Amino acid sequence: MDYDTLVIGAGAAGMMCAAHAGGRVLVVDHARAPGEKIRISGGGRCNFTNMYCDPQAFISENPHFVKSALARYTQWDFIALVDQHGIAWHEKTLGQLFCDVSAKDIVAMLRKLMQDAGVDLHLQTEVSHFAKSPDGFKATLVKDGHTQHITAKRAVIASGGKSIPKMGATGFAYDIARQFGHRVTETEAALVPFTFPDRRFAAISGVACPARVQANGPAFDEALLFTHRGLSGPAVLQASNYWHAGEAITVNLCPNTDLAQVLKDKRTTDGKKALTTELARHLPARLVEHLSGEHDLQGRLGDASDTRIAQITNSLSAWSLTPSGTEGYRTAEVTRGGIDTATLNSKTMESKSTPGLYFIGEAVDVTGWLGGYNFQWAWSSAMASARALQG
Repeated sequence: MDYDTLVIGAGAAGMMCAAHAGGRVLVVDHARAPGEKIRISGGGRCNFTNMYCDPQAFISENPHFVKSALARYTQWDFIALVDQHGIAWHEKTLGQLFCDVSAKDIVAMLRKLMQDAGVDLHLQTEVSHFAKSPDGFKATLVKDGHTQHITAKRAVIASGGKSIPKMGATGFAYDIARQFGHRVTETEAALVPFTFPDRRFAAISGVACPARVQANGPAFDEALLFTHRGLSGPAVLQASNYWHAGEAITVNLCPNTDLAQVLKDKRTTDGKKALTTELARHLPARLVEHLSGEHDLQGRLGDASDTRIAQITNSLSAWSLTPSGTEGYRTAEVTRGGIDTATLNSKTMESKSTPGLYFIGEAVDVTGWLGGYNFQWAWSSAMASARALQG
């Protein structure tokens, strides 16, 4: 069977591209249903974009690569599409936009767009062979033991990265990229919790507090969560985008409080109070108890010198920790790294070496912050390729 465009991957980027590419389009995916990562995202509400989407919120060997696609299809464009389909939404925090009802509304919208465009969707279908042909590309599809050979003038690889393998994530896109001579940068789990040896924080698992967490990049002020395995929460997931094995992270447990001045003031007015009692007014009591030995928090306020107060507050505001690793792709929201952007046209996402072959979404070496940025990259990169396919 002949198609104008073959899209491999029925996730956010693949469906968005297919719905707008024009002509006869086939979407192929090995999953049972399209948009499964959309469905589970944002606690089932799908954080579908961010009001403050900016190129600085993306990591890539070439930080400028994202600018064209993000500028040509913005968060406001996608919001308008959501509004057009009557999907109610709200801002949670920091510009993060969620569906009021369900992430399934976004999946349904994309399916309707594809249906209206006459897109063919083949699920539970494997691509066993993919190659260049004289007139474009040819692929061998396998479903329920039956084989089908198809040809397409153009092909879009939108099969994502390695994150959440239990949902079928594989390195398929990277294999195709290498097959056609593209470099693939080192890939790692990102937006992922940190692990620590010896169940270091197991005793305070479930404790959360506002914090500022920094790896080898920007500092993030959001919630920190202690777990049986280590550290999680939005601040930690954000920092994980910039972390590499063996590096330390810095945690500030009181980012919005001048704790040193608070302790000095209380030393004057309430010197008999225990240091831990006062600290528990600003931090979870279980956390203070857990840290009391490690950071020498014993004694009374009245007995604490300026030097000791400085030592205590510095240890709590610049707490250096070295994770043993991360929870890996099993729980990672995205994959950092991917297909080298130097091998792609930033305006169209087309391969520079193989005309008619496009790579979009998470498979590309573009990783966004937590908070809707990666979905926006999916929409923007998809539309960049779709507009090129229309032409």
